[in-house]
Amino acid sequence: MSWIDAAGAAMAMEVCDTPRMVTIKIDECIFKRPAKEGQLIKIYGEVSDVGNTSLTLYLEARAHNVYSGQQSVILSTKIKFVRIDENNDPIPISERVKSRYN
Repeated sequence: MSWIDAAGAAMAMEVCDTPRMVTIKIDECIFKRPAKEGQLIKIYGEVSDVGNTSLTLYLEARAHNVYSGQQSVILSTKIKFVRIDENNDPIPISERVKSRYN
């Protein structure tokens, strides 16, 4: 779970061109299969929604077989992040970002 949150936060920061993004909501996490020790896990994300101050991402963790290249989803969820200022108050996401994803 912490890997999903960290990967989502990094993506939210990149999408919004700011390091000031905080997690405010993690939807239901659906574990489709167990991850095994030693497996390579890849995390993928896409922008699901852009609000006034928030960004929602759909994220998947996939087990990757290094020999065959096959991947299987082991977890999926949506996570919402909010852009904040130096006082930790929500601030608007730029119109440039909104226009890219709306």
